[in-house]
Amino acid sequence: MTINALIKKGKSATFPLMLLSIVLFSGSLSAQNAREVLRKPIGKGAYELVYSQGEDALYLATSQSRKLDKGGVVYRLNPATLDVTQIIHNDIKPLGAAINNKTNMLFFSNTVNSAITAIDAKTGKVMKRLVLDSRKGSETVKPLAPRELVVDADTDTLYITGVGGSSVVWVVNGEDLTLRTTITHTGKLGTGLALDSAANRLFVTNADGELVTIDTKSNKVLSRKKLDASKEHFFLNISLDIATHRAFITDSKQPQVLVVDTRNGNILGKIDVPESLAVLFNPVRNEVYVTHRQAGEVSVIDAQSHHLLNTIKTPTHPNSLALSADGQTLYISIKQAASREKEASAPDDVMRRLSRLLILRPSRASFSSRFW
Repeated sequence: MTINALIKKGKSATFPLMLLSIVLFSGSLSAQNAREVLRKPIGKGAYELVYSQGEDALYLATSQSRKLDKGGVVYRLNPATLDVTQIIHNDIKPLGAAINNKTNMLFFSNTVNSAITAIDAKTGKVMKRLVLDSRKGSETVKPLAPRELVVDADTDTLYITGVGGSSVVWVVNGEDLTLRTTITHTGKLGTGLALDSAANRLFVTNADGELVTIDTKSNKVLSRKKLDASKEHFFLNISLDIATHRAFITDSKQPQVLVVDTRNGNILGKIDVPESLAVLFNPVRNEVYVTHRQAGEVSVIDAQSHHLLNTIKTPTHPNSLALSADGQTLYISIKQAASREKEASAPDDVMRRLSRLLILRPSRASFSSRFW
């Protein structure tokens, strides 16, 4: 039936005008959905994404082919079209990513080589490199692997997790890439890392099921708390809602995301979702995004109620997350199926998803007063 026919029929008492509104609204949403989602293949071995406010650009760290490529590539992408605008070659493979938006310096962890690399976001020039664990690997020696990075922009300090049987956090001067100190004993496979610079607190999560709290003034471990001794956990990543003293923590062993009070380590909630990898809190929309690598999807969670708002299907393996400066666009790196024996036959993807803005959100002030 045509739209004109529907309008004519809608004038009769037997055909409610509400039905016409639903039809028109549904058609509008379908067109909107097509504009909201964009996905493009970029390169093999995609890992972490980072957004540069100064350049209005998206950067993707890739390790390329495990067998054919000795080094890796950092791709600079147009955040609106996901077109590649620059290819920055690395002689070693980048995995983790972070940026100091005040200095416009990009930092990448070179996990396999126990190093980190600094790249000028404006020019794409590789500026400096620092080897963090120079021990040669053997059957008895396993150098610590740099993984997650966070930056304190005000002090130009870079924090990096050194993952191993007894993990560490390296504290590095961002200006000249020199090691300031090493914070030891952060647990088995201490991967997750988050910074509350105003409170001088750094948080690490690990495979021991712990939340480790570090004082960034003294660079000492203040506390370590086992969050749930009743089950096996591997807390992979952590993202903070600093205004309400909450941490959202992903778990690769249990189908849940924990919500934890960063002041005392108490569990405030458990969000039932599949086993998870990356997590990102969005203070603009009061939402939490979580990647579920094996499930092939990303959860959109209301940070206030802990309710699941939406599930984004992303076959095959969603990996890392990044946000635009205004908090209204989510970027997801998506890996193809692969193994050590059989590499992916196609490049990994990046997906851009715009927010629908259909859900009214309470203000941060009203949320904080109600929650606490």
